[in-house]
Amino acid sequence: MLVSSPVQHLLSRERELLGDLQAFLEAQGAPPEVVEHARTATRMLDEAFLLVVVGEFNAGKSSFVNALLGAQVLPEGVTPTTDRIYVLVHGETPGQLEPTRDPFVSRLTHPLPSLEGVALVDTPGTNAIIRQHQALTEGFLPRADLVLFLTSADRPFTESERQFLTLAARWGRSVVMVVNKADLLETPEQAEQVRAFVETGARGVLGLNPPVFLVSARREQRGGDAGFAALRGALRERLSETERARLKLASPLGTAAELLSGEAQRTEAARATLHEDLRVLRELEQQRERHREATRGELDAQLGRVGRLLSEFEVRADKFIDDKLRFGNLRGLMNSRDLEEQFRREAVAELPEAIERQFGAMIDRFVETNLHFWEDVQTLLIRRQPSGEVARTRFSYDRGALLEGIAGSAREQLSATTEHHLARQFSQDAEDAMKGVIGSLAGGVGIGAGVGALIGATAFDFTGGILAGLTLGSLGLLLLPGKRTQAHRQLRQRVAELREALERIVRREYEQEQERADARLSEATLPFTRFTEQQREQLSGAAERSAELRARVEALQTEVARLGA
Repeated sequence: MLVSSPVQHLLSRERELLGDLQAFLEAQGAPPEVVEHARTATRMLDEAFLLVVVGEFNAGKSSFVNALLGAQVLPEGVTPTTDRIYVLVHGETPGQLEPTRDPFVSRLTHPLPSLEGVALVDTPGTNAIIRQHQALTEGFLPRADLVLFLTSADRPFTESERQFLTLAARWGRSVVMVVNKADLLETPEQAEQVRAFVETGARGVLGLNPPVFLVSARREQRGGDAGFAALRGALRERLSETERARLKLASPLGTAAELLSGEAQRTEAARATLHEDLRVLRELEQQRERHREATRGELDAQLGRVGRLLSEFEVRADKFIDDKLRFGNLRGLMNSRDLEEQFRREAVAELPEAIERQFGAMIDRFVETNLHFWEDVQTLLIRRQPSGEVARTRFSYDRGALLEGIAGSAREQLSATTEHHLARQFSQDAEDAMKGVIGSLAGGVGIGAGVGALIGATAFDFTGGILAGLTLGSLGLLLLPGKRTQAHRQLRQRVAELREALERIVRREYEQEQERADARLSEATLPFTRFTEQQREQLSGAAERSAELRARVEALQTEVARLGA
């Protein structure tokens, strides 16, 4: 490449730009292949000029290359004959294959003075008859300095060719359109129709009018072809020292523009993802509030059932007092032991078992609502899959790890929030609270028998105090109506105390468990919340840096375009 003072100055600035671009992409956590493209763009400045031939396998690329070089360098056939990329360079030894760092790329030498200073690249077909072929071709495209885009006169500008040309346009590659097998076109009118068709298709994809040459490799190999003569003349101009320098400088800039465009898309996708993530975090908070309200509503209903059980007991106890504390039952009042047993059987009755069952129902319902809440958390997070634009970026990996942390917390809650776990908590709280009301009764028992034992002991205790000593020997007959009134009053007071104690126990346990659930969710989501805030700031900074790099690319592209003018 001609390295004049202006070219040297542009080379220096371009290397600095590409270095800054690579550092920017690495800092942004771009996918590995994107960073590698930036490295390759820098290396391109020191490589030979790459003239890359692309096209479908049946477009006759190998025969075209042989005709262009005037030598039988590549094998020809009706099936795909190129299963790798061949880089043809001038060399003294014909047909000498040299391996490269890429196992699918071979360097092939041939004594062709026309290739001095140029590496002509023959690629596999672009129509994906063999998928690996297309991957090889598309992967090599960003390294091209000039593309000879080959199509066939019998099937000009197919859909796969249009797609590949779109890819070339994205990378900002300079393209020369070549229609091979022009000998199949019988009239000048047919030739002109094909030319117009290819020109229109290329213009629609590239947005400009690339030169189009109709050639016949067969005619060229059999004596000469006017289309080939015109193509060679155009290539001599394109491959002049000045033009070659311009294209060599322009190609990495096209790569830089494409990489920045891709990074801008990833940045926008990440910003949209964060916006949606913040919405999901708000929805989690709303879900937690709904869970709290639903739990409170359920709690009120459960406590209402407990209250009804106590009210029914109060009615039975009132009836017992009225029936037993009267003059007609003087004989019964003489035996306090029988009186107590009758109270247990007629007034207390199944109160302990009923309270037991109600506590069990509370626990079951509490477990159920907790499980539903954490299942909702998981469902929200499962939907939070990253978009394709940010896949395999560091942003995606970091975000995924934090979301997995929240999901892991949900899974832990789903496995740890069991009936046994909550029963143990309720048992201890019930025991502690009931002891505070009635003293050290039924100490150390579990919820299975504990609440029932506590309730039964309590119910008998505060009525037993009323009944104790009501024997004929100690009973003043004239005082019996007052004793009955006092018993009713004491009954009301002690039932109210029991109702208040049970409600306090249950509400406290519900609130404590809700606070624990809130704390666990906050602890799980806090790192992700911080991540979203940090990323929003970083993305804003990245957008500014990207705009600065793009401005530098465009300025250099303008200067390179004027090179030699």
